[in-house]
Amino acid sequence: MFIEPAFAQGAPAAGADPFTGLLIPMLLMVLIFYFLVIRPQSQRASQHKEMVEKVRRGDTVVTSGGMIGKVTKVSDGSDEVEVELSDTMRIRVLRSTLMDVRAKGEPVKETT
Repeated sequence: MFIEPAFAQGAPAAGADPFTGLLIPMLLMVLIFYFLVIRPQSQRASQHKEMVEKVRRGDTVVTSGGMIGKVTKVSDGSDEVEVELSDTMRIRVLRSTLMDVRAKGEPVKETT
């Protein structure tokens, strides 16, 4: 027969680790993903949380539903705030649904 004998392939050179070729690019991709996506998102989330915790009476706020009103009542123990949309309409909204604090206003004067 005319078949040549098959010889085993030689061992790879010392120091040529097959994982090194994949490990370094994967680590670079994870670092780039962290600095471009994860870190900015967590910073925005912490800024929003801080903004919502510092809302006070008299602030003009925008809710996630698009309603703009003035905060008239804030309870420290509760996660609800009372927002005045017009002279005759007041609603209670969750703090987490506040999207933005437009203008810091003077505190609302107490009416008895």
